[in-house]
Amino acid sequence: MKYAVVYERGPSNWSAFVPDLPGCIGAAETLEQCKHLMAEAVEFHIECLREDGESVPPPTCEVDMVEVVA
Repeated sequence: MKYAVVYERGPSNWSAFVPDLPGCIGAAETLEQCKHLMAEAVEFHIECLREDGESVPPPTCEVDMVEVVA
């Protein structure tokens, strides 16, 4: 399964969330660290859902980039 992850740059760090997995969030100093953290967070989140007997939401979100002239 592949889940969409949204990364947001802050003034001094990066944060991220997974739209299809409410509550699956993370933050780190660099984008690379945040990506690594989120890979682990998604796996852990799904593991916890299964351990609690909850269903794992399927990935439904898709992402794309739109280029605009500013």
